[in-house]
Amino acid sequence: MYLTRYRPMGLGPFFRGFDRLFDDGEPRGYAPAVDITEEEDHFLIKADLPGVDEKDIEVKVHDGVLLLSGKREETREEEEGYSYRERRSGSFCRQFRLGRNVDAEKIEAAYKKGVLEVKLPKKEEAKPRQIAVSSN
Repeated sequence: MYLTRYRPMGLGPFFRGFDRLFDDGEPRGYAPAVDITEEEDHFLIKADLPGVDEKDIEVKVHDGVLLLSGKREETREEEEGYSYRERRSGSFCRQFRLGRNVDAEKIEAAYKKGVLEVKLPKKEEAKPRQIAVSSN
């Protein structure tokens, strides 16, 4: 696969475990779920961002890394009466290292009904092509 989740130095599990030592139960943000599919001429990332305003979403490419970030504002509902709270608010950031076959200059993003779609076109040389077979 040419598109991978970006984990600096491969220490993600270490830091998640370390963070749990100091977890006070307060939500610190969230990481939206994503699906990545590969088509003949592009990759497609779909990120679930329900409740996030379009103006609060940022899509960047820097040094071969695609960065999806933003924030979901917390709704100031009455704190009393909750038995359990799972819906998170706050900032999020997802990073994906792009392969050499992605044309970073032609990346497109669209947001509709709480789903961010990022289309990552492949470079021409990365697309499959048919080779004609001749008989001599």
